[in-house]
Amino acid sequence: MAGSLAFDTMHDALRAVAEGTRLRILALLAEAELTVSDLTEILRQSQPRISRHLKLLAEAGLIERHREGAWAFFHLANHGDSAVIARMLVERLDINDPVIARDRERLTAVREARADAAQNYFREHAAEWDRLRKLHAADDAVEQAIQKALGDKPFRSLLDLGTGTGRMLELFGPQIDRGLGIDLSLDMLLLARAHLERAGLRHCSVRQGDIYDLSVPRDSFDVVIIHQVLHYLDDGARAIKEASRALVPGGRLLVIDFAPHDLEFLREEHAHRRLGFAPEIVSQWLTAADLDVTLQRNIAPDKDSDGKVAVSLWLARDKRVRIASRQEVA
Repeated sequence: MAGSLAFDTMHDALRAVAEGTRLRILALLAEAELTVSDLTEILRQSQPRISRHLKLLAEAGLIERHREGAWAFFHLANHGDSAVIARMLVERLDINDPVIARDRERLTAVREARADAAQNYFREHAAEWDRLRKLHAADDAVEQAIQKALGDKPFRSLLDLGTGTGRMLELFGPQIDRGLGIDLSLDMLLLARAHLERAGLRHCSVRQGDIYDLSVPRDSFDVVIIHQVLHYLDDGARAIKEASRALVPGGRLLVIDFAPHDLEFLREEHAHRRLGFAPEIVSQWLTAADLDVTLQRNIAPDKDSDGKVAVSLWLARDKRVRIASRQEVA
């Protein structure tokens, strides 16, 4: 029967959740990515005990773990038969049950504390970010161009590299089934999580990672976005090559970055390694990654603004669908 699950998978999953705390943990992780400390605070149990419960749930394939510096975040599994069971069990729980409702209230308090920490970080850096935003083409115009570039074909999964505040996940979150943002900065991940939680995008998550060595499976995302990241990197070509590995056959890679400019202070004060990119440079990197460049355009600053830097956009497509279609025709 379609959708049937193996006996061993079902047995292991049910055995793992056949304990009250573990079922409560499963319900909480369906709501948000949480650390051991978060769960300790919510469930009012010791750290060793919570860690033991998490270990059993992870071994059964019901939850997944990823590390960010000294922290480890846990979330409901996204792939495999055990993930199906986890979702099924959580969906059958009554959110108004007194135990579940109490846990959700405490989860709200944990989320509010996170949001406050993120807001404090944003407040401390707001003036700096506002200054940088005024230098280039307006964010609204750039986002409209991004949406237009990807708007000709629906997609279900998105990988956002150098996710920063998680804005690309927010922008496309309502139309996708699964979104993942990767960033090296723990401070930016703090901001991104707060933004995604506020937007209610439970199917989108963020984690710490290296853009040169992605911990995602090959052929796993319909769309990959690299938004305003390349100018910080020593080796943009290598980052694009690694990003292309994550694309499904026929998937699309969208790169957004500055056009060439002469604002040297960005290099001196804000760690920009490259002062923008000529169109042919990024196009060559995309071609070398075995992608077809299908679009390149520049978005100029509004004439009435203080902006001095244009923003460039490149869209490229994985070739493998085209090759397969030729073979089918032959």
